[in-house]
Amino acid sequence: MIRVAIAGYGNLGRGVERAVNANSDMELVAIYTRRPPESISAVTEGVKVYPLAEAKNMKEDIDVMIICGGSATDLPTLTPMLAESFNVVDSFDTHANIPAHFDAVDKAAKRGGKIALISVGWDPGMFSLMRAYDFAILPEGHNYTFWGRGVSQGHSDAIRRIPGVIDARQYTVPIKSAVERVRAGENPNLTVREKHTRECFVAVEDGADKAAIETAIKTMPNYFDEYDTTVNFITQEELRRDHSGLPHGGSVIHSGSTGDGNLHTIEYRLTLNSNPEFTGSVLAAYARAACRMAHRGDTGCKTVLDVPPADISPYSREYLREHML
Repeated sequence: MIRVAIAGYGNLGRGVERAVNANSDMELVAIYTRRPPESISAVTEGVKVYPLAEAKNMKEDIDVMIICGGSATDLPTLTPMLAESFNVVDSFDTHANIPAHFDAVDKAAKRGGKIALISVGWDPGMFSLMRAYDFAILPEGHNYTFWGRGVSQGHSDAIRRIPGVIDARQYTVPIKSAVERVRAGENPNLTVREKHTRECFVAVEDGADKAAIETAIKTMPNYFDEYDTTVNFITQEELRRDHSGLPHGGSVIHSGSTGDGNLHTIEYRLTLNSNPEFTGSVLAAYARAACRMAHRGDTGCKTVLDVPPADISPYSREYLREHML
């Protein structure tokens, strides 16, 4: 059995818990939090919740730690800190900052002789694999990624970190005309602003400076500054009533040619009722891979691009060859 611990018990942490319980080769042995442990009740019977500061006390009892924090402020410090003591998996999703995050985690994991898988999820993650496959197969081509319409957990979390904000949901919305042009094989040159818009629904404290909050959202680097963004201020009750779900999805579309102008299109698409539960399922699968890679003696930081597909599967390589090849 793979002994899994979860660091962080928000929407994503609960999604990971459900995914771990759905895998017969895994067991959840601990949950770690920076909140008061007594304020959290795990779904899994018998699993205890501990302060994050005490995680190192169970180093010998944990095979892999799945870190469920936000990319804006949590993971840049949490993942390197924990990677020195545990095999870890995270879902860091600020694309522009992945190289720097990789370097920091790689140094920590190598110091501890551990394996760390970062940026695991569906994008980055599953979509990253599709982009790599697409260009390997059709090098003379164009690749496009569209997200949504759906709730971005990372962007919503980034808004919640703004002073005066109580809660928020951010929807990423693909621009329909851009998707249609790509599917038609036009291979247009599209800026990020021409591909998506962002819709924000924000509940704020009484007396909060809404104008300042709106400006902080629209000018936030790596999240909103390159997009047409709409900010809607609503009550917390309206947010709970109308925006309690966490759907998402998207597609990777690649158009390329071979030979004497023969055109081909590859499309990979996801439609998700629950972003955190699906992301949690991907994290759990790659936690299995992290343990297998560690068992082989691998150390340092890796991404999904470095992981053999067979390593994430619960099935043997013989079974995979017979039934899935």
